Amino acid sequence: MAPPTISTTARLLLLLSLLQARRDWPGQVLAERLDVSHRTVRRDVDRLREMGYSIQATKGPGAGYRLQAGADLPPLLFDDDQVIALAVALQTVSGAGAGLEEAAERALAAIRLVMPSRLRHRLDALRFTALPGRASTEPARPDVLVDLSAAVRAREVLRLDYTSRLPDGDDGGDGVTTTVRRRVEPHHLVASQGRWYLVAWDLDVGDWRLLRADRVSPRTPAGPRFTPREVPGVSVAAFVAARFKGSAQEDRWPCRGSVVLALGADAVLPFAGDAVVASLGPGRCRLEAGSWSWVALAASLGRFDADIVEAAPAELAGAFGLLADRFATAAGRSPKPTDPGPGRGIEL
Repeated sequence: MAPPTISTTARLLLLLSLLQARRDWPGQVLAERLDVSHRTVRRDVDRLREMGYSIQATKGPGAGYRLQAGADLPPLLFDDDQVIALAVALQTVSGAGAGLEEAAERALAAIRLVMPSRLRHRLDALRFTALPGRASTEPARPDVLVDLSAAVRAREVLRLDYTSRLPDGDDGGDGVTTTVRRRVEPHHLVASQGRWYLVAWDLDVGDWRLLRADRVSPRTPAGPRFTPREVPGVSVAAFVAARFKGSAQEDRWPCRGSVVLALGADAVLPFAGDAVVASLGPGRCRLEAGSWSWVALAASLGRFDADIVEAAPAELAGAFGLLADRFATAAGRSPKPTDPGPGRGIEL
């Protein structure tokens, strides 16, 4: 049985969808997919060109057609899943830290306006509020993000001004702001937890740096081209995660230790994060965790509000002792003169 005949409009939409799906389409294959003649394919291609689509005819044994970028933005065609993916992505812009929240809301409203009712219902069912992983009061400017991305693609040395803000002073002020001129080899632009970062090799210090994009002011002209270096670690994501943890290369905390908590594993697991929890019976579990310093690790383990014993290694036990002295001073009591020593039980 012959396939049903479709209207010219439906056929044009199908042809456009095929052209968007891959780079090159042989004319014979297009004719077979559309169940029409070569002549009809040529006429349909001409109609799409009149609508603003830049379609190039390719030559050779597999002569056909190729959809290219044009001078103007013609109407775009998306399938159902692509429309939903685009709409959901626009709703997450508020957590991207790129200063595009208002533009994203307008784009989402425009897309929703022309959606078929079946897709509009699906989108409305997926409404949510995107919260940034980290509060960013200074989002990166879109033009800076474009400049940084262009520098990464061009593999050209980037000259920039980098602004750093020192901690607030004792007088309650906003701290001291300093700006340093730097020369870097830009390798990757990364969005993480509501902020944008540039992974770059700093030519002046001879080491890798993770620069906040909202503190970068690119300078012109760009420097010479460079041969890309290999970013430490198994991937860019692992390198960035390692730097967030205070590690030079590996995606692991530089300080890692374990304790036994007087608390059941089921009560600890929901709040353990990336720590490892092992049950030791009713009301007891072993927790292995990491942090950027031993004092920070000891402080984080104290949040479980339970007795802590068998702290290891000795550096972690010493950090508990240091915190005990600080807490005793904060409570208005003199620190205990005795040192529990490495590996002995400690209660906080």
